[in-house]
Amino acid sequence: MELRQLRYFVTVAEEGGFGRAAERLGVVQSAVSQQVRRLERTWGVELFERTTRSVRLSGAGERMLPEARAVLAAADRAARVAVDVTAGEDGVLRLGGVHGPGDRIDRVLAELSAGAPRLRVRLHRLPVTRRLEAVRDGELDAALVRALPDGPGAAPGLEALPLWSDPLYAALPADHPLAAEPELRPERLAHLPLRLAPPERNPPFHALVADAFRAAGVRPEAGPPFTDLRATLTAIGTDREPSWTLFYEVRGLPGTPRVAVRPLTGLTVTTSLAVRPGPPGPALRHLLRALHAVG
Repeated sequence: MELRQLRYFVTVAEEGGFGRAAERLGVVQSAVSQQVRRLERTWGVELFERTTRSVRLSGAGERMLPEARAVLAAADRAARVAVDVTAGEDGVLRLGGVHGPGDRIDRVLAELSAGAPRLRVRLHRLPVTRRLEAVRDGELDAALVRALPDGPGAAPGLEALPLWSDPLYAALPADHPLAAEPELRPERLAHLPLRLAPPERNPPFHALVADAFRAAGVRPEAGPPFTDLRATLTAIGTDREPSWTLFYEVRGLPGTPRVAVRPLTGLTVTTSLAVRPGPPGPALRHLLRALHAVG
């Protein structure tokens, strides 16, 4: 069964004859007759009662006519959606996301919705290494990633488009002498054990911290591993041996008893959009406009 056969069938039914249907369709009458016959053989029914003087729908034809119209209407809708998807006005954008800071991601999604209201966004929360793999493999259209270093080797096989930079913060015991300072440089904290996640947990962020200390000419003392922010801050505030950690804001700055949070100067974390190389598609262009409008 072909859509052309359904369209010919519906046109003959509406025009009441093969000749008028052929004229409306802009084809010869024999082509219309041939395609309708093929449809009848496919379905195993006679759609029309034919005489030398008239053509009218059979009982089977009356029953099949609304079904044929429904199929054609669905095909027309699919074609219109395809046009909109090609233009980026419709479809699904699969985006790897990050948390915060503040409501920035919510504002990006609102801006995207205003610019392309029929474009649906599927937001995926994945570890950073898996996020980059998903973009590389085509499972995601793009991913937001923090702390990707500059240069082509930052994310092999991908392009990293810098979007915005955010400050980093140090958390240390509130009774430590350095907590009296309003802001701190990383090298001032080098003598304190640093709670940092293993490199495999977040390679870009780990590299950012290591590069900052290397540039300052110091090497931080390794402390207990960073688990999650809340547990790590609690340990900093309660352990007898002083230690510290650094983090970026996600949902506001945390307040933990016996822990001081201070801005780190000279060190920021950049959020980038990781995409596959090449010109961005229409949906991705909508996303880029929304990101730059908010960022």
